[in-house]
Amino acid sequence: QVQLVESGGGLVQAGGSLRLSCAASGSIFSINAMGWYRQAPGKQRELVAGITRSGSTNYANSVKGRFFISRDNAKNTVYLQMISLKPEDTAVYYCNTRGLGKNGDDFGSWGRGTQVTVSS
Repeated sequence: QVQLVESGGGLVQAGGSLRLSCAASGSIFSINAMGWYRQAPGKQRELVAGITRSGSTNYANSVKGRFFISRDNAKNTVYLQMISLKPEDTAVYYCNTRGLGKNGDDFGSWGRGTQVTVSS
């Protein structure tokens, strides 16, 4: 079983910055993809940014140039640096990881989410 613990959310004014962190722990052999999703009230959950083990990244068009994803493989941790935040970035942000467990089975895990609120 793999657990994800997110941190770094909060309330910030438009134009401000936040850094989210997500640490994975448990029966992990290797983590392949890591990513951040978000869900605003009344909307579907959407991919914000993803990163592979080798460091290849992809971003939603709405956050390109403002959000930056990175990871520390030694710590099984993924980060999301968010700058120039806008009120429309307000959402619950969820961490997601996919990889291989020590038992040889693939796993996919979600964090519980962290609230990001951007005031205008």
